[in-house]
Amino acid sequence: MFIDEAHINVKAGNGGAGCTSFRREAHVPKGGPDGGDGGGGGDVVFTADVALSTLLDFHYKRHFKAERGNHGKGAARHGARGADLVLRVPAGTIVRDHGTGEVLADLACAGSSIVVARGGRGGRGNRRFVTPTRRAPAFSELGEPVGDMWVDLELKLLADAALIGMPSVGKSSIIARISAARPKIADYPFTTLVPNLGVVKAGEHSFVVADVPGLIEGASEGAGLGHAFLRHIERTAMLLHVVDLTGSYEGRDPVADIGVIDAELAAHAEALVERPRVIVGNKRDVEGTAEASGRVAAYAAERELSYFAVSAVTGEGLDALVLAVGGMVHAVRASVAPDQEAPERIYTFTPAEDRAFAVRRFGDGYLVEGANVERMVIMTEMDNPEGLAFLQRRLARAGVERALEEEGARQGDEVTIAGRTFEFETSVGAEEDAEE
Repeated sequence: MFIDEAHINVKAGNGGAGCTSFRREAHVPKGGPDGGDGGGGGDVVFTADVALSTLLDFHYKRHFKAERGNHGKGAARHGARGADLVLRVPAGTIVRDHGTGEVLADLACAGSSIVVARGGRGGRGNRRFVTPTRRAPAFSELGEPVGDMWVDLELKLLADAALIGMPSVGKSSIIARISAARPKIADYPFTTLVPNLGVVKAGEHSFVVADVPGLIEGASEGAGLGHAFLRHIERTAMLLHVVDLTGSYEGRDPVADIGVIDAELAAHAEALVERPRVIVGNKRDVEGTAEASGRVAAYAAERELSYFAVSAVTGEGLDALVLAVGGMVHAVRASVAPDQEAPERIYTFTPAEDRAFAVRRFGDGYLVEGANVERMVIMTEMDNPEGLAFLQRRLARAGVERALEEEGARQGDEVTIAGRTFEFETSVGAEEDAEE
């Protein structure tokens, strides 16, 4: 089954919790804190694999989750980092943020990767909070939980040449004749419902050709199957425009058909009109096609385009077409200098560290919003008085206390951060604490 679109949910691993522990050994009465840090959560990574040609793996399963980090332990033993979840997709896959529509990465090259979801930070063990004035901290941090996100995957086939044209002009018959591809072939329109790829041997060269489902007028606006498959020709080096010399499909004129398809290509992407093209007149074996073939040849000559009259049934003209296309594809490849070739690229999608926050009235109290201050609260052990005191000092240093006072907060007012409600108190003391 060919699947070229997918809508999936991914979630990185949560961070492991830090450990609160004190060294306890014989003859070491004051061993001190030795709680290890929690391990970071695993990332979610997409990587392009040329061995794949469809997004079928994401059709039946839509939720993917990386491994969480392990918790820290005593004796300064850190928790292991959670394993990354590596999702393999076909080369040519575009990854988008479903919520914003932003393109996160275009994985056009084999080996290209993107980290779409970063694992949560591991919590720090109590040994990390030792200061000259706090020698035995009895608290540690929880691991950072991370949210999930929905992403859209869109596959654009990677081929050297694409067979395009109206329905029933013989594109599938041609690709079956010149390659090992075996698409469905029948005498009714829209027989081909998915693109097909075939490898063609052309003398000393070879190339990959794609058979794109038939286009009709209005395809760029979604008519027929065009809207779903026009994107598959965007990456091709050249286009093979196939026309039916018999005009058997709805009595259409082959020259007029060329104009219709050209208009749809331009409406979809202007660059496609400038793509190298070859006009292929199919069904030359049928009697009475000489006149139509002559008109198509004249049309191509006026526009300085190559024209080949072929028969997918008998094979006439196909050898010349294959050799010519092979040479043209080779020339296009050779025109790309080695330093211009797209290198393997590793994308990193990491939201910028945001230390900004906002304070606003919320019912009878106040609401504090901001990624950094919310993380401080989420990673705090709420049932540990010493941990809560440390959180209060951290928030004060971050400017939250001052901002609340400027907004009108007074002693005893309710303050909500990350879904947790506190009673506002001005901080006391200025103990030197470890920072992130």
